[in-house]
Amino acid sequence: MEKQADDAFYVAAGEVARKDKDFQPGQKLGGGEKESLDHDQFELDGLVAPTEEEIFTLRHVPDRINWSTYLIAFVELAERFSFYGSTIVFVNFIQQPLPIGSHTGAGGANGQSGALGKGQQASTGLTTLNQFWCYVTPLLGAYIADEKLGRYNTIAISVAITLVGHIILVVSALPPVIVHPNGGIAALSVAIIVMGLGTGGFKSNISPLVAEQQTHLKAFVSETKSGERVIVDPTLTTSRIYMYFYFFINVGALIGQITMTFAEKYVGFWLAYTLPTAVFLLCPLVLFFGRKRYRRSPPTGSVLGKSLRLWLLAARGKWSLNPIKQYNSFAAPDFWDAAKPSRLSPAERPKWMTFDDNWVEEVRRGFKACSVFVWYPLWWLAYNQIVNNLTSQAATMVTNGLPNDVINNLDPFALIIFIPIFDIIVYPFFRRIGFNFTPIKKITAGFITGAAAMIWAAVVQHYIYKRNPCGYHVATCTDEAGNVVTSDLNVWIQTGSYVLIAFSEILASITGLEYAFTKAPANMKSLVMAVFLFTSAISAALQEAFNPVSVDPLLVWNYGTMAVLSGVGGVAFWFSFRHLDAEEERLNNLPDAHFEAS
Repeated sequence: MEKQADDAFYVAAGEVARKDKDFQPGQKLGGGEKESLDHDQFELDGLVAPTEEEIFTLRHVPDRINWSTYLIAFVELAERFSFYGSTIVFVNFIQQPLPIGSHTGAGGANGQSGALGKGQQASTGLTTLNQFWCYVTPLLGAYIADEKLGRYNTIAISVAITLVGHIILVVSALPPVIVHPNGGIAALSVAIIVMGLGTGGFKSNISPLVAEQQTHLKAFVSETKSGERVIVDPTLTTSRIYMYFYFFINVGALIGQITMTFAEKYVGFWLAYTLPTAVFLLCPLVLFFGRKRYRRSPPTGSVLGKSLRLWLLAARGKWSLNPIKQYNSFAAPDFWDAAKPSRLSPAERPKWMTFDDNWVEEVRRGFKACSVFVWYPLWWLAYNQIVNNLTSQAATMVTNGLPNDVINNLDPFALIIFIPIFDIIVYPFFRRIGFNFTPIKKITAGFITGAAAMIWAAVVQHYIYKRNPCGYHVATCTDEAGNVVTSDLNVWIQTGSYVLIAFSEILASITGLEYAFTKAPANMKSLVMAVFLFTSAISAALQEAFNPVSVDPLLVWNYGTMAVLSGVGGVAFWFSFRHLDAEEERLNNLPDAHFEAS
C-alpha cells in the first residue's frame, strides 16, 4: 500500500538517514555498507547529501509513505467521520422545526428533517460558534503537547474528552429531549463545548504526528530507474503526506456525512449522532495498536516561554513611535541576529538561553510561518460557506428527495478524486517543466480559486431569487396548504462551487498544513500548527459579523462579499510574502538545532 514517488527511485531501508543526523553536502551516509532491503526496494550503497549546486539543478522528488503514517491517517479518518457526520446535520437540527407528529426529527422521503426550529440565523450562529471553538482550543492542546505531555499522550486524552461530548450530543437528540427545543439546544451547546475541547487537543497534534513518521528528514541524492539523478526532498515528502492525510480526512468526511444525512432523514437525529460515536471508538483502538510503531517527540518544556523571551531580546532597542520605522526594524533581515548566543558574551547570556544559534534560526522561521497565516481568515470565510449557507441554499432548490445537507458532500468527493491527480500528475508536471510551484504560489492560487467558488454561489443565489414565486424570500416560501415551495432550479448546479472550493483546499489548506510543519522549530510544531488552525477561529468570529446578511434577501451580497474578501486576500498575501519564495530552499534546509529545557 506504500505510495511510490514519481519515477520509482532507489532508497535504502533502515535508519541510515535518521532525523537526528546532521550531515554535510557530498557526505555519504550509512557507512557505505549495503542495507537489508524490502521486496519493493533497491540496493543503494549509502545515502549521499546533495551539494548546493545539485540542490538547484537536480529535479526534486518525494520519498515513500510508510505504514505508521497510514495508521495515524486512519485515526484521523475515524475522527473526521465522527466530527463531520455529527456536524453535517447541525443546520437542520437547529434551523428546521420538528416535523408534525415526529419524535425523532426524521422528515421521510418527501419531508424536511428538523428538530429545534430556531431559524437560519440561529443555525448559522451556532455552527459558526462550533467552528470558532474547535479552532481556538488547538492553542491549548499544542501548549500541553509541546511543553507537558507530548503529542501522543495529548491525543489520547483528547480522544477521551471528545467521547464524552459525543455522548452528550446523543442525549440532545433522544425522543424525550428533542420535543423540548430549549432543553435540546442546551444539551447541544454543552456537547459543542466539550467536543470542541477534545477536538482542539486532537487536531493540533495529529497533523504534526503524521508528518513526523517519514523516514528521512534530510535531503539525499538518488537515481531513478531511467538513470536520472534526483534529490529525494523531505519537503516534498511532507507535502505528499499531507495530500494523502487530507485524502483520508475527506474519505471519513464523505462517508460520515452521506450516511448521517440519510440516517437523519429516514430514522432520526438520535441515530445520526449515535453512529459517529460508535465509529469514533476506533480512534483509541488504532492508537493503542500502533503505539510501538509511532515516532514520538517528547515534550521539551519551556519552549513557548523561551521563544517569546527570545523575540523580546531581539526587539530590544528597536522600538519606535514611528510605525513605518517600527515595521522596518522588525522586518529587517538581521532582526534576530542580536538574540543569537554567539553574539553575546557568557556574562551577557541570560540563564534561560539553553540553545544554540541554529534554534534561533528555527524560531525565526517559525515566526515567519505564523506571519504567513495572517491572511488566512479571509480564505476561511469563503470556505466556511459550505458548512452553513450553501446547505441552506440547497434547501431552496429542487432536490428530488435527496436531503439538502447531502449535497455538500460534493466537496469531499471532489477532493478524493483530485488529490491523487494533483499528486501524480499536476505537481510532477510543474516540476518536470522547471516551474517552482512554491507554497507561497500555491496558497495565492488557493485564495483566488476560493473567490471563484463564491462568485459561482452568488450567481446561483441570484437565479434562485428570480425563479421562485416568493422572490427574495425563498427560504420561507410556502403555498396555501403550508407546503414548502422552492425555485425550479436543480440542486446539482451547486457543483461548481464545491469543486472550486475543493481545488482551493488542495492549494491553500493542505499547503498551510505543510508550511506549518516544515517551517516550525522541531519542538514547536504543534504550536505553529495550532496557530494555523487558529486562523479558522478568527474567521468564524468574523463570520458572526456577517450573520445579518446570511438571510433573505441579502444572500447574493453575502456570497459576493466573500468572493471579494478571498480575492483581495490572495492579492495581499502574494505582495506580502512573495519575497519568501527566494528563501524557500534555505528555510527548508537549516542545520539541526540544540535546545535544552530549563
